[in-house]
Amino acid sequence: MPNTLPDPMTVHPIAGYDKEIYVKPMVKNPQIVVGDFTYIADSDFESHVTHLYPWNDDKLIVGKFCQIAAGVEFVMNGANHQMNAVSTFPFYTLQGWNMAPPAKENLPLKGDTVIGNDVWIGQNAVILPGVHIGDGAIVGANAVVGSDVEPYTIVAGNPAQYIRSRFDEELTMLLLKWKWWDKSVEEINTLIPVITNSDLNFVKAKIKQFLACI
Repeated sequence: MPNTLPDPMTVHPIAGYDKEIYVKPMVKNPQIVVGDFTYIADSDFESHVTHLYPWNDDKLIVGKFCQIAAGVEFVMNGANHQMNAVSTFPFYTLQGWNMAPPAKENLPLKGDTVIGNDVWIGQNAVILPGVHIGDGAIVGANAVVGSDVEPYTIVAGNPAQYIRSRFDEELTMLLLKWKWWDKSVEEINTLIPVITNSDLNFVKAKIKQFLACI
């Protein structure tokens, strides 16, 4: 057992290895909000968030304990061009062109991008603007996610499609009610034998016990 508890503000959670970081302590952009212990398989996170401009007022919100593989890209609303006119060319962003910025209602803005807790995003996946990915979901490698993903489901492909649910409806509902990721580090340490157990009937029984004590 380690002598000290894990610290979400540690940058490099693997000693001597700089290609995996906890994201939260590295984020500087106020439009990016990341929860405790979410990591990326890289030495930088913000370079994976593209087209995030302050004038669009959108945010990237990522929950706790997410696992983000190398090459993942979060494409934000600034990538979208006006689509309700004859040309999609963004004259207003480039020097020398006589065009005022279009009204926000003329741009296909999709709102905040929200990633839940304990989400695994596979290598080189692309998350498009305004997508909401539920708790416990898995996004396959190279997927392009353009629509919302339900909690505890697996999606893959381009465009990303539902593959299957990870668990039955009862266990999914129990997990969403239990919210293990919101517990203290000390308590999560004691819960690891449940969280990582592949006997799902045992897990169901334990979660029911925990919820009965709340």
